[in-house]
Amino acid sequence: MSSATSPVIAVLSQGCAANFGDGEKIARALSAQHPDCSISFEFPTEQPLAFYLNVCTVKGNGTALKLLQQAITTFPQAPIFITGCAPKDFQEEARKISDKITFTSLKKIRSGSFDSALTGEVYPELAEWAQDDNVSIDRPIRSTLRQSPFVGIVNIEEGCLDACAFCSTKLVKGRLQSQPEDAIVDQVRRLVDDGCLEIQLSGQDCACYGFDTDTNLANLTQKILAQVPGNYKIRLGMGNPRHILGYKDALLECFQDERLYQFLHVPVQSGSEHVLQLMNRKHSVKDFRNFALELQEKFPLFTLSTDLIVGFPGETDADFQETLDLLKETRPTVCNITRFVARKGTVAARIEEANAADTPAVSDSVKHDRSAKLFDAFQQIAQENNQRWVGKTCTVVTEKQGHRAGTTIARNCAYRPVALQGDIPAGKALQVRIAKAEPFALIGERL
Repeated sequence: MSSATSPVIAVLSQGCAANFGDGEKIARALSAQHPDCSISFEFPTEQPLAFYLNVCTVKGNGTALKLLQQAITTFPQAPIFITGCAPKDFQEEARKISDKITFTSLKKIRSGSFDSALTGEVYPELAEWAQDDNVSIDRPIRSTLRQSPFVGIVNIEEGCLDACAFCSTKLVKGRLQSQPEDAIVDQVRRLVDDGCLEIQLSGQDCACYGFDTDTNLANLTQKILAQVPGNYKIRLGMGNPRHILGYKDALLECFQDERLYQFLHVPVQSGSEHVLQLMNRKHSVKDFRNFALELQEKFPLFTLSTDLIVGFPGETDADFQETLDLLKETRPTVCNITRFVARKGTVAARIEEANAADTPAVSDSVKHDRSAKLFDAFQQIAQENNQRWVGKTCTVVTEKQGHRAGTTIARNCAYRPVALQGDIPAGKALQVRIAKAEPFALIGERL
């Protein structure tokens, strides 16, 4: 994605698909404004013209600060611009590392008013493309300005309608703003025409997409499937349970179409009604349980992904046991287990600091013990879920090189990772037989 003879601007993203989608928008804006520069999504080997660090701090500031430190240490003369999920506490910590950084935003970057450290003319004929990926234009979204030429990330909304006590993302992203349906359909069409085999519909909470524009995620998905022909699959982004319930039947019907990955990320966060109330989550344990069980009854090999937080202030041993019981009952295929860490400026931080008798802070040792118990239980569930694939034949599409040398990771119809022997180029559709199951991957053999 970069040229040895042209200056390089490094755009480095972290976190969720929505953040990577924003990173690609940043890259397209920079390319339009500085057409003589190359854009790199990889950490550069030579000094770049500038770094754009599109950071994620959802699980704490550590990973983002590490990336910042790496950039400063490796290329101390390069200007550094920071965007993404960068709340006030992260900005304070970042400025302790260096006072030569600039905090910016996607909006400022698109306006061209952000980069006084760089020189270069803004080209008017490219301005529309740089400003809005959703407009209808003849120019395709170029493969060289995506993380992968075969994956198109479409950010369908920003912000959310909730106020979860632990969430720092809401402090940055704000209230729900949905993109127009027709603009999203047009963007998906252009990405498919440009060779994308996978379309990721992403956002902070995709489940409430369209609630501000009198539509919903099911309507949008149906519209894409009806109006965009082609050989591609859609992966739906994360959505909170309470929003899905209002259009559940229409959404489940969408999964009958083979162009939709049988995959959903629905974070429950706790199996205790008491803890959910403390977290200011607006769904009930029953809501999640019923949805999960119905989903798995209709689609037995469906990949249900969820999130669990342990150690929230006020969580008792009994609360934790209810979370463990819910995990064992609903048996998700993917489960992100997180030990609670208070984020400055959130309600949860104030709850923990107060350390009241009815919401006492949970010690680190208890958090570690509880997360270990959850992980052990989930690992067994994941192994058993994946074991159901053994002996089945399926079509997979190769995605990237595996962590193990000489292997390639592909995805099947339920977005399960399938490890294959050999260095196989990305974007190849293959027939495979699942020969073995591990807790976090399937092992396939090419037919």
